[in-house]
Amino acid sequence: MVESEVASHRRVSRSVVNVSLCTFLSRVLGLLRDSGMAAQFGNGPLLDAFTVAFRIPNLARALLGEGALATAFLPAYLAERTDHGISAANRLVTATILILSVVLSGLIVVVEAVLLAVLWSGDLTDESSRLVWLLIYLMPYVGLICLTAQFGAILQAEQRFVAVALLPAAMNLLWLICLWWIVPLWNDAEDQLYVMASCVLACGLAQFLTPWPLVARLGFHYVRDWRLAMPRVRQLAWEIVPVIGGLMITQINLLFDSAVAWGLAAPEGSAEATLWWGLARYPLESGTASAMFLGHRLYQFPLGVFGVALGTVLYPLFARHAQARDYVQLREDYSLGMRYVAAIGIPASCGLCLLSQPVATLFFEYGAFDDHDALQTSHMIAGYGIAVWAHCGISIMLRGFYALGDRLTPMRVGILTVGVNVLLNLLLLWWLGGVALALATSMAAAFQCLMLGWLFEQKLGGWRGRDVLIATGKAGLASLAMSLAGLAMLTALEAWPGLLGRAGRVAGPLVVSVAVYLCAARLLRFQEPFEVLWHRKSGDGKSP
Repeated sequence: MVESEVASHRRVSRSVVNVSLCTFLSRVLGLLRDSGMAAQFGNGPLLDAFTVAFRIPNLARALLGEGALATAFLPAYLAERTDHGISAANRLVTATILILSVVLSGLIVVVEAVLLAVLWSGDLTDESSRLVWLLIYLMPYVGLICLTAQFGAILQAEQRFVAVALLPAAMNLLWLICLWWIVPLWNDAEDQLYVMASCVLACGLAQFLTPWPLVARLGFHYVRDWRLAMPRVRQLAWEIVPVIGGLMITQINLLFDSAVAWGLAAPEGSAEATLWWGLARYPLESGTASAMFLGHRLYQFPLGVFGVALGTVLYPLFARHAQARDYVQLREDYSLGMRYVAAIGIPASCGLCLLSQPVATLFFEYGAFDDHDALQTSHMIAGYGIAVWAHCGISIMLRGFYALGDRLTPMRVGILTVGVNVLLNLLLLWWLGGVALALATSMAAAFQCLMLGWLFEQKLGGWRGRDVLIATGKAGLASLAMSLAGLAMLTALEAWPGLLGRAGRVAGPLVVSVAVYLCAARLLRFQEPFEVLWHRKSGDGKSP
């Protein structure tokens, strides 16, 4: 391996590690937040309504904020900054922020009006009314989170990855403070739910204001001649449409699954209730939406710590290589990213499946959240966890397509993936119950990953696919050894009582599994796990 390639690997892996550490902090705080929400409201209709309502801001953030707009904006920003200087970049930033603010404000006003009209119709059950009110409370958060993500795209383009990764950590910390010290000031659980929604909005405002000083220090400020950038903004608007089609798949699947989990769950205390005029029994039990939300949050832990971090670091590199027409380096960075996906994504999937029940018990089985709720959540964790590798791979592949200017292929594959998810839901829901929603999403993600990988190989040509296949095989063998060792340790600790036993059944198998995985990787001469962990190679550049 040539010296420049080794240096490139070091830069990428160092940035991935730094962002991963910050994201890890955010995920830990997020886990504490979710644990606190579960203990406060229990796994029932209150938390079900909140989790479904909160899907809407998350969907907007993923599609408009961190998704389509940021994906289309970053290459355009780099081109303006490189070709025309900081003044042109300032015009583009100002125009984009202003137009986005106006569009989002109008959208929020329209949606709020529709929701109020639905309430005034008066033909709603208590559960439906609660959901609509929570949506009314949380809709302004959509604008705040999307604008925050836009500032984050600017910081990413300027290689300020750590600052971007710390923003969610700040949000989760503020959320915890509100949950611990403000929400308990009210006694009624329903009132506490609406207070929490109001606190989320306040936390979103604080998160929105946080990156302003850093962006200003980088030289960005309001410019009066921003209208000169309007042709570029209109071009961005057209580019966003197919990007949404490609990036929306996971979020649309999750939103659809949440709606199904909420709508097809039997009313609490009415296990014998039927739907569709008595033609069928409810296939899901109360609390399915909450269990699905918490399971998704746990699977997002390794995905966010590694997958999102890797995509965040690689996308600006892909965009720069594509702009410079340096396709050799683009192929190398893409191959490196996919090898890292195999090295971390495959063992992460195995680990989540292995530890799903101990993790659910340790983090959520407190207060109003009982052992049945923890078991229900553990099934969701395992159902989502089997596809961590797929979601990590999709993140890299989508960015590869977008860097090359191909926005239609991911959209076409995405539309097909939505159909696969819906079909699997229909086939599995009445057979497997709530876990079918997670399994269908995971199988659809695996389909999307394999399809995108095959199409990207055809498009890029000449990339080091053989190296990726070898890395995948080695990761699979090392993960098998890891899983067997972790299962043995989990069995040995099964009888440990109390909180110490709960923690031990997570920490013990986790430590043993990681150690066995690294030892197996060393025996297999599998260097990528060590590059990710220590972002360095030996002097010959061939072994960690």
